[in-house]
Amino acid sequence: MAVELDLEDLIAARERIRDQVEATPLVHSEALSSRLGAELRLKQENLQLTGSFKFRGASHKLARLDTGGERPAGVVAASAGNHAQAVARAARSRAIPATVVMPETAPMTKVAACRSLGARIEQVGTTLEEATERAHGLAEVQGLAFISPYDDWDIIAGQASCGLEMLEAMPEMTTAVVCLGGGGLLSGIALALKLQRPDIRLIGVQADAVAPWRHYLDDGEFDAIQPGSRTIADGISVKAPGKLTRQVIGEYVDEIVTVDDNAIARAIVTLLETTRTIGEGAGVVGLAALLEGRIAVSQDERVACVISGGNIDMSLVGRSIDYGLSASGRLMSIAVTLPDSPGSLSKLLSRVAELAMNVREVRHRRGEVHVPVGLTEITLELETRDADHQQQLLQALREQGLSVRVLAA
Repeated sequence: MAVELDLEDLIAARERIRDQVEATPLVHSEALSSRLGAELRLKQENLQLTGSFKFRGASHKLARLDTGGERPAGVVAASAGNHAQAVARAARSRAIPATVVMPETAPMTKVAACRSLGARIEQVGTTLEEATERAHGLAEVQGLAFISPYDDWDIIAGQASCGLEMLEAMPEMTTAVVCLGGGGLLSGIALALKLQRPDIRLIGVQADAVAPWRHYLDDGEFDAIQPGSRTIADGISVKAPGKLTRQVIGEYVDEIVTVDDNAIARAIVTLLETTRTIGEGAGVVGLAALLEGRIAVSQDERVACVISGGNIDMSLVGRSIDYGLSASGRLMSIAVTLPDSPGSLSKLLSRVAELAMNVREVRHRRGEVHVPVGLTEITLELETRDADHQQQLLQALREQGLSVRVLAA
């Protein structure tokens, strides 16, 4: 099956949705460029309407349906969240009823967002595959138009508008880094870039726990995903890639890499610190791959990385920030065994203060099996400058003859 889109199709798709979607910024980051050792710009699709690139494809698909001669009675989609929100908003703008089927594990923020956009919500099963099966059933029984999140040429053409914007803003681009789940965004950007500049290196990034594309460019086969596999990059947790997207990716994508959830959490924190904007797990996998050295870049390269979405569960933000701070040496938890006598805690905290550390939390633990009678264990959560700063404290306490255990660093 041949790729059915050419550059004229992509340009026409962009014109159809130009007044509906945001032309998001491609922002140069001096801090991240210095860290990477090459110029890096971030395509901030986390600032797109509905908080992700998905609104581009959904808007184009509904525009095509609405002008194709047969206006649908309604549409139905299956999604963990971003595609659902995109379809709901695009349908509302055209007064078309929308039903969205989401897994029971979908983040509550995304479920609530879909409801606020007027969609009817069903939550079925624990996986996207179960939700998709239900959505197809509703489409058949109720005569609804099923809106695929990625395996549709109209969807891919809509996502390509992101790539067209990138190349216009950065014509000197040498490398593009894009998240990869079902492959709709990567396929659209691949066509937008490679049909104009075949020399641009294009890299897709998956979450390590759910990475069916891992070896696809090597052998054309998809890796099996173990049941129960989970990742904080829920937006790209796709176990069954598309039939159309595999054609584009196989022809135009140069490399596919993976990153683990710890790297993704660190990237969430880094993006927040450097741009003051939030990225969801799926949205920052490309940045994570660059920062972790999973993608080799040289000093003269000009790199564009897509931050594909910002619809993160707020409870995950706090956990990611704490993990990121710990990983960078700015947050640590220790347990110190002290005499259970007046003044012991004060002396400990004075030593911490002398090193200009901030105490987040203090806990006493008495009567534990591992704490001898007459002693108490104090656990401290501390804000520190870096790993060397932490080592200074550990050395000082041990020189005082205190027993210290690092609980998290």
